[in-house]
Amino acid sequence: MELNLHRLCIFLKVVEHQGFSAAAHELYMSQPSVSNQVRRLEQSLNVTLVDRSGARTRPTAEGEVLAEYAKRIFLLADEAVAAVQQVSSLEKGRLMVGGSTTVGTYLLPTLLARFQERYPGVECDVFVGNNRVVAERLLAGDIGIAVVAGGPAEPQLLVEPVLEERLVLVARASHPLAGVAAPLAPGALSGERFLMREPGSHTRSEQERVLEEWGLAGQATRSDVWGPEAVKQCVAAGLGVALISEHAIVDDVQQAGSLAVLPVHPSPQPRHISLVRRRDRLLSPAEQAFVRLLRSPDGRWARELTEEGRA
Repeated sequence: MELNLHRLCIFLKVVEHQGFSAAAHELYMSQPSVSNQVRRLEQSLNVTLVDRSGARTRPTAEGEVLAEYAKRIFLLADEAVAAVQQVSSLEKGRLMVGGSTTVGTYLLPTLLARFQERYPGVECDVFVGNNRVVAERLLAGDIGIAVVAGGPAEPQLLVEPVLEERLVLVARASHPLAGVAAPLAPGALSGERFLMREPGSHTRSEQERVLEEWGLAGQATRSDVWGPEAVKQCVAAGLGVALISEHAIVDDVQQAGSLAVLPVHPSPQPRHISLVRRRDRLLSPAEQAFVRLLRSPDGRWARELTEEGRA
C-alpha cells in the first residue's frame, strides 16, 4: 500500500466539503481531476473511501478512519512548519492559547501580557469558551494549549494544575446581608435566588457542588445566566446572588463598589486552574515558552494574581 500525501489532502477536502465540486473549487482544480486523484488513492489502498451514490459525497467507514488520521497528519505538518519558523530564539512566531470563560477573561490577559514582555516578537491569540467548548477545540487541534478552571476528563488530554482559586458569594452592594460582619450560615441564604452559570461551564459544576454542601440544592431558587460578566451585571441589578471566581469581582468590589462579598461558613473549597494540552501533540517553541512561564519555580505570577483576587 502507498499513501500519497497530495491525494490524501484532496480526499480530505472532498470529505470536509461533502462533494467533489466544492473541493475542486477550493483547490483550484477541475472536478474530474479531483475525482481521479481520490480514485487513485482508493486503488492504492484497495478500499472504497467515499460513497458516491447520494446527493452528497460521504466517507465510507474506511474513509472516516482515514480522514481522522489525515487531520492529524496535516496538523502535525503545520506544527512542524511553525516550529521551524519559531526556532530562532522566539524572535517571531504565533501563540494560540485557549481559556475557559472566567480564566480567559480575568487571568489569561495578564499572563499573556507578561509573556509578551519576554517575547515581544510573538503574536498572541486567545480563544475563550466554557470548558466543554475548549476541550473540543483542543481535541480537534484548533488550539494547542489552554488554561482552564478544573480540568477536562477526556483521556486524550493532559491536565496539569498550576494555580488555585476560590468561588465567593456576591450580592448587590445594597443587599441586606452585605453589612453582616460574621460569616453567614448557609440556612440564611435559603430565600435567595442563585444565579447559575450555563451548563458546560466548570463554574456551574462547582456552584452545584457548593449548594449541595450547603444543603441548599433542593431549596434554592435558580436562574441560568451565560457568562461571568452577565452574572455580575445581574447581581448588581439585584436579580439574585451568585458564586463566582474571586478574580472576576476585584474591580466590582474594590473600585466600582457595585458588588459585596457575603462571607459564608463553611466557605467553598478552592478549585484548580490547570494547563491542558493533548497528550499526543508536540508543543511549538512559543507554547513551550508559555508553559515554562506557567511553571515558573518562584510562582510569582501565580501569587500576584491570587493576592489581587483576595485583596
